[in-house]
Parts: sequence; C-alpha cells; structure tokens
Amino acid sequence: MAEKRPTTVYILIAAGTLVVVVSILILASRPRSEPPSAPSLDTDQKAYLSQVVISDTRMSAAENFLGHTVTYLDGQVTNRGNRTVRQLEIQMEFVDTLNQVVLRETAFPVNPRKGPLKPGETRAFQASFDHMPVDWNQAGPTITIKSVQF
Repeated sequence: MAEKRPTTVYILIAAGTLVVVVSILILASRPRSEPPSAPSLDTDQKAYLSQVVISDTRMSAAENFLGHTVTYLDGQVTNRGNRTVRQLEIQMEFVDTLNQVVLRETAFPVNPRKGPLKPGETRAFQASFDHMPVDWNQAGPTITIKSVQF
C-alpha cells in the first residue's frame, strides 16, 4: 500500500511553483533599460570622425574547443588625422534578408589596453561573435563609428 503524503506538502509545492511563475512573469514584463549610450561628442570629436577609417573587413568562422561555431569580423582601422586616438568605439549591425537589424554589437578596436593609434597608423582588429542569429543574411555588418577619444 502506497504512503499518503500530507496535504501540506502539496500546498507548499504548489505555492513554490506559483511564486516562481509569478517572478518570471514580473521579470519578463519589466521594461528593458537601454544600454548606456556613448558619451556626447564635442565639436572636435565629431569633426575627427571622418579621419578614422575602417577598411578591409571580412567575415570568417571557426570552431572553438567546445565544438561551437564562433564568427569573426577582421578589419583594419586607420587614423588619417593629425591627433592620437586613445579609444575608438564602433557599432556593428547585422541584418536579415529583409534588411532588418538582427544583431547590434559594440567593439573597441582602439582602447587603452591595446595602446593608442597614432596619426597615419593602421592597425588590424578582430571582433568575435559567439551566437549569430539564425536569420542573419551572412553578409558583413554595417559599421558606424560611435565615439573617438583623444
């Protein structure tokens, strides 16, 4: 003959499940905060954006040690101006076949860890993407320079 569990155990299980479901619903319905935006560019920075050129971009993919595919964007960044760039933020937008943005990522091809980009200097950079959307059109991204710091 099977043992009968007390009704209290079933009530506690049901209450715990209800708390989890309500918590998930509350978290899912919260408005999403926008990622922090790049600092406002001053007049000098805006004028200098045209002096920084992203070129020779190409997409590739490789398998990592876990057997997952990692997608890479390789490119060159050139400082054609007369100032040293200490940090550069770019935004990359990948689209689907309907030209709708399916992935938006930010990268810093020039940053304090990699060192400054001197006037006239060109440097290779690479951005990696662990999970590309299924509906991505397999083309390279649109790249926009978002900020430059001297």
